[in-house]
Amino acid sequence: MSSVPVAVVTGSNKGIGLAIVRALCKQFPGDVYLTCRDPGRGQAAVEQLQQEGLRPLFHQLDIDDLQSIRALRDFLKEKYGGLNVLVNNAGIAFKVHDTTPFAVQAEVTLKTNFFGTRNVCTELLPLMKPYGRVVNVSSMVSSSALGRCSQELQQKFRSDSITEEELVQLMTKFVEDTKKSIHEKEGWPNTAYGVSKIGVTVLSRIQARLLNEQRKGDHILLNACCPGWVRTDMAGPKATKSPEEGAETPVYLALLPSSADAPHGQFVSDKTVRPW
Repeated sequence: MSSVPVAVVTGSNKGIGLAIVRALCKQFPGDVYLTCRDPGRGQAAVEQLQQEGLRPLFHQLDIDDLQSIRALRDFLKEKYGGLNVLVNNAGIAFKVHDTTPFAVQAEVTLKTNFFGTRNVCTELLPLMKPYGRVVNVSSMVSSSALGRCSQELQQKFRSDSITEEELVQLMTKFVEDTKKSIHEKEGWPNTAYGVSKIGVTVLSRIQARLLNEQRKGDHILLNACCPGWVRTDMAGPKATKSPEEGAETPVYLALLPSSADAPHGQFVSDKTVRPW
């Protein structure tokens, strides 16, 4: 079993994920795994970084597929005995003018962005070693979408005692409400991406609380962050930040020194804790 520290970045064959892998290869003192669904694209991304003189490794990971997540879990457990850094970056977004029915967009978006991310956490968080760092890539859209929820929903999503089970029920309810075309009447904003990222931010707050309760002495720090508006396939060419600039906050959180005890359970943008 290797004693080398190990970092994993999900959805990292392009865009912000690839920029995070590039930065970690330069700054993290251990093995860095680039992961994505398609091994061909993953290997191509690895080769691109190798041409830059970096040495990432590749492992297949489709966060929509529990077997794929568990295969990665078993590999990490066997080879490294755990995990030091996890960056949950994988996510999807429909384009603004996409004509796919909203209920379908809601189901597909939440399946990956919320439920997929949650499954990765369920399987990999128990592997986190002491002083581990977990970064869940959310979005400022989670904040603006939260502000467009009904007061009742806002209260639930801001609660310091909401459980993971209650959050899952709310995310499931959103998808069901869109299918009945009653989501706005039920107090939801008209953004599937926004709601999926509310889920990621709130999940992060819950997970941090559980780490405090169950593994206080392990000094694991877990946060949600917004990379900013970044020029990627997802956000388009008009966005204000380069992928490298978008990677700055996730990388900062992934590399918090072992002496740090904060931020933890926070929503961080431009390396600054934001109110939720």
